[in-house]
Amino acid sequence: MAGNGDIQWCFSQVKGTLEDDVTEADIISCVEFNHDGDLLATGDKGGRVVIFQRDPISKNSIPRRGEYNVYSTFQSHEPEFDYLKSLEIEEKINKIRWLKRKNPAHFLLSTNDKTIKLWKVSERDKRVEGYNTKEENGSIRDPASITSLRVPTIRPMELMVEASPRRIFANAHTYHINSISVNSDQETYLSADDLRINLWHLEITDQSFNIVDIKPTNMEELTEVITAAEFHPAKCNVLVYSSSKGIIRLCDMRSAALCDQHSKLFEEPEDPTNRSFFSEIISSISDVKLSHSGRYMISRDYLSVKVWDLQMERKPIECYPVHEYLRSKLCSLYENDCIFDKFECCWNGSDSAIMTGSYNNFFRVFDCATKRDLTLEAARDIAKPKTLLKPRKVCTGGKRKKDEISVDCLDFNKKILHTAWHPSENVVAVAATNNLFLFQDKL
Repeated sequence: MAGNGDIQWCFSQVKGTLEDDVTEADIISCVEFNHDGDLLATGDKGGRVVIFQRDPISKNSIPRRGEYNVYSTFQSHEPEFDYLKSLEIEEKINKIRWLKRKNPAHFLLSTNDKTIKLWKVSERDKRVEGYNTKEENGSIRDPASITSLRVPTIRPMELMVEASPRRIFANAHTYHINSISVNSDQETYLSADDLRINLWHLEITDQSFNIVDIKPTNMEELTEVITAAEFHPAKCNVLVYSSSKGIIRLCDMRSAALCDQHSKLFEEPEDPTNRSFFSEIISSISDVKLSHSGRYMISRDYLSVKVWDLQMERKPIECYPVHEYLRSKLCSLYENDCIFDKFECCWNGSDSAIMTGSYNNFFRVFDCATKRDLTLEAARDIAKPKTLLKPRKVCTGGKRKKDEISVDCLDFNKKILHTAWHPSENVVAVAATNNLFLFQDKL
């Protein structure tokens, strides 16, 4: 894959209604490609999961195109009420994770704040006709009227995609689930909330094993919460989790069943010159992702993305500022609660580039080899296939150039929190409020 800083990105598709019709339920809350990139799933605040399938013509055309069509839509979670705590449990989908494919069906995990579900998505394009004991409409035939044996036949029918819940993993989290991660053994997975991480077996729904517990005996002594957790892509005994203190801990389940003692701790010492009232809030890590090779990981805090080498705990090997121009605006971002936004980050398929979101529907792409970076915008006014994306620039003061936007004109209601990169191609999916944008490299 070429250096991603040199890629020219162009518009491919946009899914979703125009902004006038947006309801809270339509806002996309997670985006995830499956392992071969042929399917792309989104979850929204209304508890729905929409799966898009790569258009076969776009995949094989020359030059190839990154186009997806709706494959299946289903209601994954419904709003619930916890009567013991008098709490409403939102239906919003917090995370989706695909399992590797073992047979013609696809399996994925989806979770809201409390309940994780395993869904099977399968195709039916044949039906059986000519049963002996029942009519075609399903009603039971009168045994007295059956005078001859029939051999049922299989007939083709219109393709139907069915999503059915296979397992429901509930009642294991006191706090809100923020992460799920499937282990490389494809048999177990973890789920993390603010204070605990549980290990599940995909076949067992009524019990999970608590592997991390940071809850203090006295809740007044609580100093940090877990913000994200992920398994190593190849070592099934290794996991990492990040915290609101800007710390990432690596745990090895072989050394102890309860991983309260970490094996490694990654933390960048704070620069005393930047110390302010907001230091603790902006150092909280909102996402952590291990590279496909398992050698590196990226962490996203409020203002930057950091790249860590798992062999070096002392400090990150790279630090990419995402929107440094907001450092002077932290006071107003605190007042409008934007400072608590949780931005995600992701690697490309070859671990050579990183993508993460910002405000004003901007998203950032960093090339790890050339150290170049791009600011791009997900906007409907470019919604024509193959339209080249113009790099955007933000100016912080003084005279504004023609193509620049002033930091005071940024729209903080338009934010890109969720992005995903195709596992083997330069096709990216970017969630902007209720719209899903697809961009690809211009070949």
